Amino acid sequence: MATGRTHRPATRSRGIPEATVARLPLYLRALTALSERSVPTVSSEELATAAGVNSAKLRKDFSYLGSYGTRGVGYDVEYLVYQISRELGLTQDWPVVIVGIGNLGAALANYGGFASRGFRVAALIDADPAMAGKPVAGIAVQHTDELEKIIDDNGVSIGVIATPAGAAQQVCDRLVAAGITSILNFAPTVLSVPDGVDVRKVDLSIELQILAFHEQRKAGEDSTGHEEGADAVPQPPVAPHRTAAGSPGADSSGRQGPDGDVPAVMPA
Repeated sequence: MATGRTHRPATRSRGIPEATVARLPLYLRALTALSERSVPTVSSEELATAAGVNSAKLRKDFSYLGSYGTRGVGYDVEYLVYQISRELGLTQDWPVVIVGIGNLGAALANYGGFASRGFRVAALIDADPAMAGKPVAGIAVQHTDELEKIIDDNGVSIGVIATPAGAAQQVCDRLVAAGITSILNFAPTVLSVPDGVDVRKVDLSIELQILAFHEQRKAGEDSTGHEEGADAVPQPPVAPHRTAAGSPGADSSGRQGPDGDVPAVMPA
């Protein structure tokens, strides 16, 4: 099987838009579920519903892959699974290194979905000397002093950062210097990388804050609807209270909490 360091997926050279690339895993997940149920073909409407997109967008996305389906029959499920897997590079072996084996890093190491999708956890790395040699998910943790050698010995292409925010940039710099060109960042910070290095950030607290926004809006709409039904006069929103220091949410001395009004991210 080919390894990730010498073979790269062809999506960019073929001009597939990034938005389409981001949806391909959604299609693959839905198709894999159909394949496991031995469903031979699927219509664009059925697959779009399963993937959570509209059918016109799905057909446009598949046109970039050169797959148009058959009128009256639909798409061949097994062929699409192979086609999308190949386009995403999942028919290759992608060695992955996880740096930062705290609670989150350990959970990622134990995630069984990596191997089934072509990602092999080649090494687990942590800065704590007490962690060295300890098995996590059947893999002995190694110290960060060995990071560059580990990457070179295993031909690693993808680095996963699950460290605290303060250590993330230094780890990122070392990964890049060692030849890593793709990074999945779970640390609550924005990483600075040179051109040619791809970073995907996963921040659960941001997703929760977005959900909180929608929940607040729904609650506001429900409240407004109730008041209007009772012939109530809508009231203007109340401006945030400002102290002498001029900061919303400050205490009586004008001081804010350590993270300001609302923490942008949760600690790793």
